[in-house]
Amino acid sequence: MALLVVTVRPGAKRPGLRVEGESVELRVAAPPRDGLANDAVRRALAEALGVPLRAVTLARGGAAKHKAFEIAGLERAAIIARLRLAAGAVGEAASSKDE
Repeated sequence: MALLVVTVRPGAKRPGLRVEGESVELRVAAPPRDGLANDAVRRALAEALGVPLRAVTLARGGAAKHKAFEIAGLERAAIIARLRLAAGAVGEAASSKDE
């Protein structure tokens, strides 16, 4: 199990994922109330990492913009690599819409 710290931007007009080095930023459309943004981030991470939702657990930062998630079944290097791939795919999809 690895710990991943994510900077979350709730209420985003344009949801997306950005990875720079070891830093991860996730923008979600869900508002920051009643746990909606936290749930959206868990789902987005699980999808981007290709793991079941139960493998992504909020460890700390429930009300903060910097949240720590425990990811079961993957090492940190694999998590960052998968997120980079997912961020690239998101960026490519956004670029093709602009054309």
